[in-house]
Amino acid sequence: MRKVGFITDSSSDIPKEMAQKYGIEVVGFPINLEGREYIEGRDLSNDEFYALMRAAAGTPTTAAITPLQWCEIYARYADEGYTDVVHLCINSGGSSTYQNALAAVDLLGQERPGHGLHLRIVDSHNYSMAFGWPFCECARRIQNGGDIAESVLELERTLAKTEICLAAYSLKQMKKSGRISAAAAVAGDLLGIRPIISLNDGISKVEAKVRGDASVPPAMVRWVKSRVSNVKAMPYQVLYTSSAEKRDELLKLCKKEFGHAPYYVGQLGGVVSANTGPDGIAIIFEGKPRRLCDYAPALP
Repeated sequence: MRKVGFITDSSSDIPKEMAQKYGIEVVGFPINLEGREYIEGRDLSNDEFYALMRAAAGTPTTAAITPLQWCEIYARYADEGYTDVVHLCINSGGSSTYQNALAAVDLLGQERPGHGLHLRIVDSHNYSMAFGWPFCECARRIQNGGDIAESVLELERTLAKTEICLAAYSLKQMKKSGRISAAAAVAGDLLGIRPIISLNDGISKVEAKVRGDASVPPAMVRWVKSRVSNVKAMPYQVLYTSSAEKRDELLKLCKKEFGHAPYYVGQLGGVVSANTGPDGIAIIFEGKPRRLCDYAPALP
């Protein structure tokens, strides 16, 4: 009889109660801030992390979860009699965590020869609940008797058409992460420039630059509308870091312009906010598959 485990990392931003409900193990990323390391989801809450980030002179950095760490986790599942594990990783374009998970499979073979654990390791090509929510749905489907391979395939189909529109209200973290130059960050903050950023298929891109906080939500909504033919039928989420005021402003506009409420409203965690700052907001939405491989005919 099959025994299936589900693993992801804390960049998925899956709330603890949802992770427990669907039997998902969320492995915390290490985040370093002013010389001290924190494990996301274990050492402090999101709100505590945002408060630390505001008070800090420097900006936080994140580190990948190592092959040895993944191997130890996989070995535990093998020892506990699991037959299958579905592991969904943070975007491989922004972290080596996915490649480290693949490397851990070889290590597991050395540590547990003939272990018999069937590992399915999937690259989300995204961040936050853009992959966290679909993973919960995948786990739910399998727990209810769904075929593992078909459920993972459906997960990948959903991931292929899920995008993020993100706005950062401060350029401090983006300068530190190398997404914009130091000179552009200083000039942008002085002029009140706010970048509108897309995250699609593992690639981030500045789609627009607007001036002033009030211009941010309308610009985000306009960009989402440009990507989806029928927003009234579009599933979407609204996420934020620490500002409930900015969240509510975006939420109100989305309901008006899209014609319906989001199916989820939640917080962006430390991994995302380490690069965008403590005042980010985001719309996660489903459109059409964007990758060329999704349009290729299946081979016989």
